[in-house]
Amino acid sequence: MARIHFISGLPRSGSTLLAALLRQNPRFHAGMSGPLAGMVGALLAEMSGRNEFSLFIDDAQRQRVVRGLFDNYYADCSAEVIVDTSRAWCARIGAMAQLFPDAKVIACVRHVPWIIDSIERVIQRNAFSPSSIFNYSPGGTVYTRANGVAGSDGLLGYAYDALKGAFYSEHADRLLLMQYETLTTDPARVLKAIYEFLGEPAFTHDTDHVDYDATAFDHRAGTPGLHTVRPRVAAIERNTILPPDLFRRFENDAFWRDPKLNPRGVRIV
Repeated sequence: MARIHFISGLPRSGSTLLAALLRQNPRFHAGMSGPLAGMVGALLAEMSGRNEFSLFIDDAQRQRVVRGLFDNYYADCSAEVIVDTSRAWCARIGAMAQLFPDAKVIACVRHVPWIIDSIERVIQRNAFSPSSIFNYSPGGTVYTRANGVAGSDGLLGYAYDALKGAFYSEHADRLLLMQYETLTTDPARVLKAIYEFLGEPAFTHDTDHVDYDATAFDHRAGTPGLHTVRPRVAAIERNTILPPDLFRRFENDAFWRDPKLNPRGVRIV
C-alpha cells in the first residue's frame, strides 16, 4: 500500500489549499476533508464494549479491521503517497502512530480571530443559505456563531483542543505545524519544509495556477465557497468584519507562536 500521511489542524487554515498544491505532484493523492476519520470512529465504537459481541474482538483484530478500512478505501488509488485530511486526525494521532509507524501529521494553523472572521464571512456571504456548520439554523448573531464554533464540540473548538492534545503528546515528533500566514506569503518555503518532513523528494509546484473544485459539496452543506481555492497563492490584506471585542477575545490563542509553550520542539513553518 502507499505511504500514508495526514493533514489536520484548524478549520479555515489552508488545508484545502495545501491538498490542492500537493496533488499537483503525480506521486501524491490529497484532497479536502473526507469521510475516513468518521468511518474509523464509527468502526471503533461498534467494536467497543457497547456491542455485546465485543468480547470476541481483541485489540489486534480492531487494528486489522481499521487498517483494512484504509486499504479498501484507497484500493483504487495508484499514488505512492496518500495524504488524508480531517480535523480528527490530531485527536487520533496515537492510534495512527500504531497503525502507520512512519505516518506524519501536517497540522494547519492560523491566527485564531481570523478563523472566526473567515467563517463569519462565509456565513454572511450566503445569508439566504443556512449552513451545516450551524445545523442549517438561519438564526443567531455574530456572537452566538462565534461561541458555537469555539465551543469544545464546535467546528473550531474541537479542532483546537485536538491540536493541543497532539502538540503536547508523546507523538509530537510526528507533527508539523503549517501556518496559513506562511503558506500564503511564502509557499515555496512551506512546501520545501513539508517534503523534508515527509522524507519525500522535492517537487516544483505551480503556485500561480492552483485548481480544486468542491462546488457540489459546498452547496450541499449550504455553504457555497467554503472550500474555494483561489488560482494563485497570495496573501490578501483586509479588515476584519468582527466587532473589536470579539476579535480581541481570540487574539492570544495562538499558543504555537510562543517558543516557551513548545517544550517538545514541534516543527513550525
